[in-house]
Amino acid sequence: MENTVFERPAKTTDNNANRTEYYVTLTFAIIIGLIGVFIRFVPDVIVALDQFGSLFSWIANIAIVIASLIAFKIVFEILGFGKNK
Repeated sequence: MENTVFERPAKTTDNNANRTEYYVTLTFAIIIGLIGVFIRFVPDVIVALDQFGSLFSWIANIAIVIASLIAFKIVFEILGFGKNK
């Protein structure tokens, strides 16, 4: 009895999730978010800046919103809901 093995061509996938720029951008977004969190607590650590507590909160909230928007944009692109390149 002869054993027949058919050579199959290599499977090619158009896997979009393994692109390096997605994870670099996600890391950048995480860093922005962490900076926002730390900025929020600066007036608690440095008491002399306590009068600017509202300003630090505004800056922290804006940084966290920007980081969240970047992260959501990248995650949706990884999932395939973004613009096709």
